[in-house]
Amino acid sequence: MARYMDVHEGMKGITADELREAHAADLAIEGEENVHFERAWADPESGVVYCLSEAPSREAVQRVHERTGHPAAHIHEVPLTV
Repeated sequence: MARYMDVHEGMKGITADELREAHAADLAIEGEENVHFERAWADPESGVVYCLSEAPSREAVQRVHERTGHPAAHIHEVPLTV
């Protein structure tokens, strides 16, 4: 499985509770796409949210996010970690 960092835009003003709820929604159905969302970060001022996951493909990550109502603007494979 590959690791992916996805980027969401347009979430200006997101709160910690809203981020937690969005992440929980992803976790609730991630297994249906064989995805595991590890962590999420947000910058409420810019409205950018980042999610780190392990998944079989970018498309699998996007399907989960689309089903939970917050599709990613960009999904990047992260092949190297230090």
